[in-house]
Amino acid sequence: MSNQLKKFIAGLPKAELHLHLEGSLEPKLMFELAKRNQIKIPYKSIAEVKEAYQFTQLQDFLDIYYMGMNVLQTEQDFYDLTEAYLRKVAAENTQHVEVFFDPQGHTERGVKFETAIHGIHNALTEVGKELGVTFKLIMCFLRHLDEASAIKTLNEAEPFKHLLCGVGLDSSELGHPPSKFINVFKMAKQQGYKLVAHAGEEGPADYIIEALDLLKIDRLDHGNRAMENPALVSRLANSKMALTVCPLSNLKLCGVTDMANHPIKKMLEAGLVATVNSDDPSYFGGYMNANFESIAEPLNLSIADLTLLAKNSFTGSFLEQTEIDQYLNKIDQYVANFNA
Repeated sequence: MSNQLKKFIAGLPKAELHLHLEGSLEPKLMFELAKRNQIKIPYKSIAEVKEAYQFTQLQDFLDIYYMGMNVLQTEQDFYDLTEAYLRKVAAENTQHVEVFFDPQGHTERGVKFETAIHGIHNALTEVGKELGVTFKLIMCFLRHLDEASAIKTLNEAEPFKHLLCGVGLDSSELGHPPSKFINVFKMAKQQGYKLVAHAGEEGPADYIIEALDLLKIDRLDHGNRAMENPALVSRLANSKMALTVCPLSNLKLCGVTDMANHPIKKMLEAGLVATVNSDDPSYFGGYMNANFESIAEPLNLSIADLTLLAKNSFTGSFLEQTEIDQYLNKIDQYVANFNA
């Protein structure tokens, strides 16, 4: 990649709309928290952890992901995790984040809902203000658990509703279609939450259709396999539904085997509101800039393409239109100055 393109990506104002905070747990912090909380982990060194981050499918990753969660015990742990993420992305000129966390992954092991959300929200507020990063917080339901567990989590969230923007659906996709969660998503919509769901990452295009028709989502997480269904592509383009695409995640989990074949450029050409995100950056090898860089050269993306991806990240956000317009103006000014 040319130095000019790398420099352009580095300075480009951007938003991240698909980030699992638990997936930003770096090996060094994992070890620090394990020691702090006297938690045993099955690794002797940071190098050994990194060696374990070799996946062939989503479930391989999830097994390590849930093991890593065990070190998160106290409000301070969640604060430290969130602060570390914010400092990394702010250094890459990511100016707005809409981040996920998995309450069930914590309450199931005895950590209170309030412990997780207070630690995360306090860091987003305090560190975000210091760094100039705005935020929205989204809680996700684990789709490998039953809907009753998701409904219980939605009820547990009631006292903290003012801290949350939306609800999502993540974890292992195959065998757990969106239709499994119709009732809890209907309840969440009635409570005023924005709705998002993972669909079409490893699951079929039909899962995307279910997420649209049955869950009534406001934004689609991943969505790669929509490209197999021309009618669905047209529908997504016409509705201006944003897709939160995660290039390095797709490569690491073998959703794509060569970045030259990644669908994101075809998404843009089809008029889809595709965005670039890091998903679980500690596990997949890169934060926002690395994800932009991973597709820029293999797909021969132009500065105009990269600019559009950055703009999409704000137009696809849950910010108010006046706030979106301010960020779009920032991008225009940046591009004008860069070209000059």
